[in-house]
Amino acid sequence: MTDVRPGQEVGRVTPERYRWVILGIATFTQAASGFFVQGIGAMGVHLQRDLDLSTAQLGLLLSAAQTVPLAGLLVAGELLDRHSERWVVGTGACVVAAALLLGSAAPGYAALLLVLLIVGAGYSTVQPGGSKSVASWFDASQRGLAMGIRQAGLPLGGVLAAAALPFLADAFGWRATLVVGGLVALAGAAVFITFYRRPPAPGAPHGTEPHASPAARLGTWARMLREPSMVKILLSGTSLVSVHSGVGVLTVLYLHDTTSLGAGPAALVLVAVQGAGAAGRVCLAAWSDRRGSGRYTCVMACMAAVIAGMIALMTPLGHSPAVACLLFIWLGFFGIGWYGPWVAYVAESAPPGRTGATLGLAMAVTQIAVILAPPVLGLLKDLTHSFTPAWALLSVMTAVTLTVTARSGRQRRPAGAR
Repeated sequence: MTDVRPGQEVGRVTPERYRWVILGIATFTQAASGFFVQGIGAMGVHLQRDLDLSTAQLGLLLSAAQTVPLAGLLVAGELLDRHSERWVVGTGACVVAAALLLGSAAPGYAALLLVLLIVGAGYSTVQPGGSKSVASWFDASQRGLAMGIRQAGLPLGGVLAAAALPFLADAFGWRATLVVGGLVALAGAAVFITFYRRPPAPGAPHGTEPHASPAARLGTWARMLREPSMVKILLSGTSLVSVHSGVGVLTVLYLHDTTSLGAGPAALVLVAVQGAGAAGRVCLAAWSDRRGSGRYTCVMACMAAVIAGMIALMTPLGHSPAVACLLFIWLGFFGIGWYGPWVAYVAESAPPGRTGATLGLAMAVTQIAVILAPPVLGLLKDLTHSFTPAWALLSVMTAVTLTVTARSGRQRRPAGAR
């Protein structure tokens, strides 16, 4: 794989312009690889009806797609520090596509869980790989904006999935949605493999680090976990990714059950929520580029906004269809948009040459919440026959995190972090 040198053209495009091509393909691949999984929440009513699922079982579908990345993100991070993102990300997206296409023959719920486990294995490379590729092409003055645009790929994929998959499930059955999801993921893999190039020298080297033993890697990860910046990263990431999961799995069900919206209109609201999340990832990340107090200040602002939105949702105002829709859009902007400045902060907190490993470690630890939140929140709803305990749990988690990390905010920031 050939590096792009300063002043060298890629075809007829200079490196200064080609970085925007890199941003575009990374965003598209992110959206394409997460397309099907992001649409599960929008298909909640259809899946519950066709497969006779409880809310907890529906949440478990989302958890299945997130289980393998718990370890897979760590492996992907190490691979990304040794090999070109082109093949690491491209191969992962191909695995997602193959699993979904083959999974269209799944006979029922158990087989669908297995399919989503394999999908999660492939997606393990896409999330940190796309982030690393963008971080290496953009300097600090525009990195937040670039990372925000790239991270908008996930909710953008969710927008398209929430708009298309319920219609496909109605017209052709839920298995047809896997075929479409597989074809979309395959397109993402093809685009990334075809157009990705390494960043201009002196970008981060690939494949130059010595191979470390498993014990040495564990020691490195343990040291990284003790860093004050990593503690803030993990606490905030865990609480806010739980909010994101809760909004994704419960929005349609809440609007359908509590405000009596039909399944179709409720799914359209989720489209708006995902769209707000995509806008939030770009706007909040761009704001973090210009905040002298640092990117983490933006993350704390998101936590405060999420707490306010959840509290309002638990009041009688949350039973009004119009107000509930506005609150979910608010939660989409801040409860999904936080990821833009957060992931830029993670990348800038990484030691030299360890961006992939740092991103992989942070995402792997927060992955625990991604796995647990959907079934736990769904089970709370099933046991209490109310959504209020789920919103209350998310509010308390976020409030505790905001309090703890705000108190530690006076500690010295890592070199390069903003």
